[in-house]
Amino acid sequence: MTISRRNLMKIGMAAGAALSIPSVLKAQTTAAGARTVRMVKSADLRVFDPVVETSNITIDHSLAIYDTLFSLDSKFVPQPQMVEKWGVSEDKKTYTFELRDGLSWHDGTPVTAADCVASIRRWVQVPGGQLLMERAKDISKKGDKTFTIALKEPLGLLIDLLATNIGQPLFMMREKDASRPATEQVTTTVGSGPFRFNGALAKPGSSFTYDRNEKYVPRKERSDGLAGGKIVKVDRVIWDNIGDTQTAFAALQAGEIDYVEQPPVDLYSAIENDSNLALQVLDKTGWVMCLRMNCLQKPFDNVKARQAMLHLIDQEAILSAVSPNANYARTVTSLFGNGTPYSNDENTGWFKKGGDPEKAKQLLKESGYAGEKVVILQPTSIAWISDAAQLLAATLRKIGVDAELAPSDWGGVAARRSNKGPVENGGWSIFITSDSGYSLTDPVGSVFLSANGDKGWYGWPKNDEYEALRTKWADVGTSEERKALAREMQRVWWDFVGEVYLGQTLRPIARRKTLSGLIEMPGGFIPMWNMEKA
Repeated sequence: MTISRRNLMKIGMAAGAALSIPSVLKAQTTAAGARTVRMVKSADLRVFDPVVETSNITIDHSLAIYDTLFSLDSKFVPQPQMVEKWGVSEDKKTYTFELRDGLSWHDGTPVTAADCVASIRRWVQVPGGQLLMERAKDISKKGDKTFTIALKEPLGLLIDLLATNIGQPLFMMREKDASRPATEQVTTTVGSGPFRFNGALAKPGSSFTYDRNEKYVPRKERSDGLAGGKIVKVDRVIWDNIGDTQTAFAALQAGEIDYVEQPPVDLYSAIENDSNLALQVLDKTGWVMCLRMNCLQKPFDNVKARQAMLHLIDQEAILSAVSPNANYARTVTSLFGNGTPYSNDENTGWFKKGGDPEKAKQLLKESGYAGEKVVILQPTSIAWISDAAQLLAATLRKIGVDAELAPSDWGGVAARRSNKGPVENGGWSIFITSDSGYSLTDPVGSVFLSANGDKGWYGWPKNDEYEALRTKWADVGTSEERKALAREMQRVWWDFVGEVYLGQTLRPIARRKTLSGLIEMPGGFIPMWNMEKA
């Protein structure tokens, strides 16, 4: 069945319209039954390993099939999840953890302390766990269900690090999977979480299926944020990859899917006017859109070229392109986002209404820019990033930059952005992404706010002065001390320009009103337990 985009627009925007998507999807929906939820995600799942990949789609997959030692409740307080009890020595250097009863892998084998030790040892090799790597003296098992973390010096943030959902959360894997190097993907999908990955029904590029893990033993506490009992109230969840947003919207109206992760802004009013549909903001801290530059390659290996980007960006123009509804958008100048405890105005004189193209052009000339091609990764499957990338390319060309778009779906971006080489060898110059406003309150846990070079996150900015300040974050004791430290970090960051902000938005999901119980937590992740379908 072929559907033209023009006809989709005509029919899909009409009040109460219900356009059928391909009959195979409809047949699958009918066969699956009322306790099956169909979700359209904003990206295609290509990497299954949360240590190798930090994309939300990978973390959502991991939340479904894996479990965590600790989890954050709705007030962002760490609570035990796989851990039954834990304690710390008098000198605050040795932590002992005991696993709760009833934990088993999807293959039927029990979860052991050895699995947890291997998972932690692998995780500390990547940015999300590097602080623990620096402080840890030993991580070892003491019995089948007991293990310890011994520190060189006290680390008051240890439990917070183990519980965080920022950047690269710590998920437990089987020892034989977690024994792989952190640079090598784990391709198996055997976890101990509330859902089982259904490999037999996996259709890469089309759909992935998750079934309720009938043997999962939830905690007895009520569900609270990401903590408490992970009660699965549906039998199956299917992630459909529908790249055309109009097709996805029509399917949502028709009741053939239940949820769309990132509906286009121009459809908000149509969704609000449909009595069967609802918009819901799951992350009320908002999203800071940011531009990551490849600091290892020309032209952005030069700090003046990065400063040029800081002055060039017209945030209001970007926001108008990607989120024209003023209720869901605002400019942002603080490294720590808007409205967080650490938001401040230190070193923000670069911000100018409309940007400053002449200043950007001058800085680019001073950087020695010699016409090198600037490749901007453009995920056409995510409308707002695609629109922002096109506007950015046009803006760069106006100041004499040889900007070239590299279109693909998000999976292609996620695969290519790990390439540290020059554009001639399949590398890149710029990609656009976003981070939760909540994430920016934790510079230790947020991979976006690291500046430790090729040991850090994609873009690989490096600044030793900033990293020394970031390391102090784990040890300062009071909120006022952290606020002062935040100002110093922001002063240094906007000088060396680790990344550039494009504005801040709220992003509601769209769902049928028959789907309820979605967990509202910062980070943009979608836990699938607790939700139910009428």
